[in-house]
Amino acid sequence: MAKYYDIDDIITDEEIVAVIFQKAASGVGIDPSSETDCVEVGSKVELPFWLAHELQQRQAVSMNIPTSFNQNTRLEIQADSACVDLRSRCPYFYEFGCKIAPLVGARNIGPLLLSAFKSRYKEVLTKAHTAAFTAASKNLTILTKEETNLYEAAQSSMAAFKKWRMGGPRFQKASILGRKRKSTE
Repeated sequence: MAKYYDIDDIITDEEIVAVIFQKAASGVGIDPSSETDCVEVGSKVELPFWLAHELQQRQAVSMNIPTSFNQNTRLEIQADSACVDLRSRCPYFYEFGCKIAPLVGARNIGPLLLSAFKSRYKEVLTKAHTAAFTAASKNLTILTKEETNLYEAAQSSMAAFKKWRMGGPRFQKASILGRKRKSTE
């Protein structure tokens, strides 16, 4: 819980992760359709990341690599990262990837995140500066939360630049310069 009050961090921790129980647990009631409140050793259950992380620290479960970071996603990103819909897989793809990588022991998640971000970053900025409004709404549907923030910042920056270039105020006079001094006589 690095950012306790950050809503994006809270939503990231709600991502579902598949875990395998290493120890039996009684009285947990994870599955409401189950007749017992026990989880056997070796049971595969899907839990929110925050709970799976706590249970893994207590060595009660082992986490599996989430499906949003599997081999299929990796191949799609390598083929054409700009067309991959990362939002449908995980809205906080980069943030969640940074949190899960050290816990599942997958050394290939870090390079996947880096290559995806590098290739998609250029596309996001290019589309932000050139896309019309109708095309922009289509582009935003496949972007992660981080990429959407970048897109909006790029559009805001471009709008401010165009406003300045078309004759906006070149220099702003400091408010203190407009005041007259009182005479000391």
